[in-house]
Amino acid sequence: MQIRHHLLLTGAGALGTAMPTVASAQTLNLNIAIPRLSVAEYHRPYVAVWIEKEGATPRTLSIWYDHDKKNGEGTKWLRDVRQWWRASGRTMRFPADGVTGATRAPGDQKIAFNAGRGPLGALTPGNYTLLVEAAREVGGRELLRLPFSWPPKPGATVRVQGGSELGAVALTFGK
Repeated sequence: MQIRHHLLLTGAGALGTAMPTVASAQTLNLNIAIPRLSVAEYHRPYVAVWIEKEGATPRTLSIWYDHDKKNGEGTKWLRDVRQWWRASGRTMRFPADGVTGATRAPGDQKIAFNAGRGPLGALTPGNYTLLVEAAREVGGRELLRLPFSWPPKPGATVRVQGGSELGAVALTFGK
């Protein structure tokens, strides 16, 4: 019996080039204002938060929906969060660990993502867009884009104002 040993070199190391550096650990703090709408039949919105970079696969960071409905009934309406559904939602399995959450009440909703961990993962230097989309039963849809460069300066903030389904949305970077 002959034993063979193989040395496999892959990626940039095989080419003798340096790997792109990942920026030091930072936190992305996101504040999403969900307005109280004056409609007779109010439903909490389904909200998707994801990140895109040109040439890379979009990453879902958070999806708020009625995941507790029996027989997975809440997932039936996820396709109404249309842009997110097309970008990455239709390829996901639900509930998604670390991403799925319940719908949220009107008011300021705060979530944080740590670079290098969880659904955000490692970010290489470049230009990104964080997207927040809301869709509501017996309501409308709204998509907000927050462009930013990575790595950011600690304390930098990107803000955008919603017009109907979302209020003010702010993305702040911290160490």
